[in-house]
Amino acid sequence: MATTQVETVTSTADKLKLTAAVGLVVLAVVAYYLLSGHGALVRWAALLVGLVAAVAVFLSAEHGRQLIAFGQDSVREVKKVVWPTRQETTQMTLYVFAFVVVMSLFLWLTDKTLEWVLYGLILGWR
Repeated sequence: MATTQVETVTSTADKLKLTAAVGLVVLAVVAYYLLSGHGALVRWAALLVGLVAAVAVFLSAEHGRQLIAFGQDSVREVKKVVWPTRQETTQMTLYVFAFVVVMSLFLWLTDKTLEWVLYGLILGWR
């Protein structure tokens, strides 16, 4: 059996970008709490600006570009899906409900039969 080894190569610049993105998130949260004496609008603006900057830095790194490519591939795959019609959906839903009813009756009958055999015939408790 052959195994393939996947190597992740990240440059120093990408590592610095990821570190900067994490630092910007931390800085945004700290700024939000340090600006508690100011209005809510200033606090939220500082938080949002810091988060947007962190996202921008993250997306400029290799991991961010891979995330964007993954998202684009996912959208492309979702467009390939053949969704069922309303009639097919209704029909399958009714099949599921019918199966649930049949299974619940089967399990109820099995339970009552086992109860009768164990308690009524074998143990004689009734």
